Amino acid sequence: MSKCTETDMQSSYISYPKKPTIKKETMRTYHAYAAPSAKAPLEPFTFDPGPLGPEEIEIEVSHCGVCHSDLSMLDNDWGMSKYPFVPGHEVTGTVSTLGEQAKGLKIGQRVGLGWWSYSCLSCHQCLSGDHHLCPTAQGTIVGRHGGFADRVRAQWTWVRPVPEALDLSKAGPLLCGGVTVFAPFLVHNVPSTARVGVIGIGGLGHMALQFANKWGCEVHAFTTSDSKEAEAHKLGAHYVHNTKQDGALKKIAGPRTFLLAGDSKLISWANAAAMAAGQVAFIAPLAAARVPAGLFAALPAGAGTEADYVAARDAGKPAAARGTYRVAEDDGGMDIRGPRKSDPVVHLRRILVYSPANAAGQAKARR
Repeated sequence: MSKCTETDMQSSYISYPKKPTIKKETMRTYHAYAAPSAKAPLEPFTFDPGPLGPEEIEIEVSHCGVCHSDLSMLDNDWGMSKYPFVPGHEVTGTVSTLGEQAKGLKIGQRVGLGWWSYSCLSCHQCLSGDHHLCPTAQGTIVGRHGGFADRVRAQWTWVRPVPEALDLSKAGPLLCGGVTVFAPFLVHNVPSTARVGVIGIGGLGHMALQFANKWGCEVHAFTTSDSKEAEAHKLGAHYVHNTKQDGALKKIAGPRTFLLAGDSKLISWANAAAMAAGQVAFIAPLAAARVPAGLFAALPAGAGTEADYVAARDAGKPAAARGTYRVAEDDGGMDIRGPRKSDPVVHLRRILVYSPANAAGQAKARR
């Protein structure tokens, strides 16, 4: 038997693909636009982001949308802004640097980043798929510098690939307002046979019309301006109603009507309650926490309600858990608060109004 030489052994080794190279971070200065104080104009601002975290992604920003929440944070409306403040949470761009433990992305990949930038990935909420309710979740512009910059960082979990078919200059709003109006279709299992009412044809409503139309629904648009009728039809509405006209909301009350309110100021809470005679879900993504007194008392006998809340006004922490809330009534109105008396007033994310016929089923499903 012939001897096996070292050269023979080397030539018989199996060749494995090389591991993907992770681009190492080099210290750099970020260039951004920041407000030095509440309500101040943005001005050029540079900062050192510090070492890249092991789970972080650095994005080279190509575009960033403008959301009303940026303005609210700029003005410190919610009492949790820190200055200098760099806004921007509708970010698109490409991956420029990967942390050692970042997963699922590669250098140069087209990505987007929305409101959230970090969650723990180990708490009950994260493990249940409700990462946005993580007790330690961090917003992209809450205690962090946002996307009005040449670079921005976030945990890999929240940096999502953007399909090649989408224009990066137009995709940003989908990461905030788009998610806000699309999620209810999934959360509430809205079928393609549903009638969907979109209230307010603005920053949220114009996307909701398009989603509802592509979902296959019969789409109703509600606005206070007749001048928006042609645009609403173009965006996907089959019918357009002027809410200044009496009974506009009641016209579509009936089986499987789903209302999505992009502007809660256009809604008559009394009409919303009255519509519970049909099978109606009323969702107000931007509703203030203040609700008129007597709303729940006005519901038909047997009707059910449910609410979610997020983002305490004077604390930069999300709500403790979905569906946990209490109503504090005073001065002719009601505030939605956390489960304890000491909890601050929070922003109401969603109110659902169920019909008497459907309330029992909803309660059973929640159990």
